[in-house]
Amino acid sequence: MTDVRTVWSGKALLGEGPCWDAGRGVLWFVDIKNRRVHRLDPASGEARSWDAPAQVGWVLPAQDGGLVAGLQTGLARFDPETGAFTPLADPEPHLPGNRLNDATVAPDGSIWFGTMHDSEEAESGRVYRFDGRDIADSGIAPVTITNGPALSPDGTILYHVDTIAGVIHAVPVEGGQAGEPRAFARIAPQDGNPDGVSTDSAGNVWVGLWGGGCARLYAPDGSLLREVKLPAANITKVALGGADFRTAYATSASIGLPEGEDAGEAGNVFTFQVEVPGRPLPLAKLA
Repeated sequence: MTDVRTVWSGKALLGEGPCWDAGRGVLWFVDIKNRRVHRLDPASGEARSWDAPAQVGWVLPAQDGGLVAGLQTGLARFDPETGAFTPLADPEPHLPGNRLNDATVAPDGSIWFGTMHDSEEAESGRVYRFDGRDIADSGIAPVTITNGPALSPDGTILYHVDTIAGVIHAVPVEGGQAGEPRAFARIAPQDGNPDGVSTDSAGNVWVGLWGGGCARLYAPDGSLLREVKLPAANITKVALGGADFRTAYATSASIGLPEGEDAGEAGNVFTFQVEVPGRPLPLAKLA
């Protein structure tokens, strides 16, 4: 049995985007629907929160010492000292019904991120790459809800999730260009829907299962290695951190529960130990 603990009990509506900040020794995560950025210092137990000007999908540490946030209105610099969000670029000004949902950083410092239809109805969600100055469409076919993306340790494979279809795709990447996707893992509907993904130092893929009450670990060949049961139905994403990167942090949501179901621990952040460590996330490049 895996020892699972609750490390944050704020009951987010839609907790997402956990990211271990190795430089600061803290975990960043967000509550998309409450438009809040959260920071947890596991060593002291101190937690802080900031209001965002729009729905916020993620924050990522940047090379200049600041942070980059993914807002419904586009990418923005986030300064935790002042709480200010400064716009950088908007990938979809023509799609006000979309929002940014999840992201990761490549070895070259570029940010790969996805958008989705906020009402979860139209196939308008795309995957983009931001090189610190400009945004480029990856060319990956649009879906209603994108999740991930995540990258293999060497940056040559992009893991892109079509949440509604229940598929994690593996996409070859070369020179910042995405190739042809292939199905990496399929999640049976009765097991939940794949949500956010991340990778460890061996290239294994962690995924949170929305409606599945667990996190799963897949090997690079797509075989299932491990399943960790968690005390909430809607698990959104897992990040690996801590001093040795063997501590997993899983975010969850308190929305989307079956009618009449007790929310219990839903919306909290959970932690457990892993055998294969993660690695420091590359810092995002800004022009």
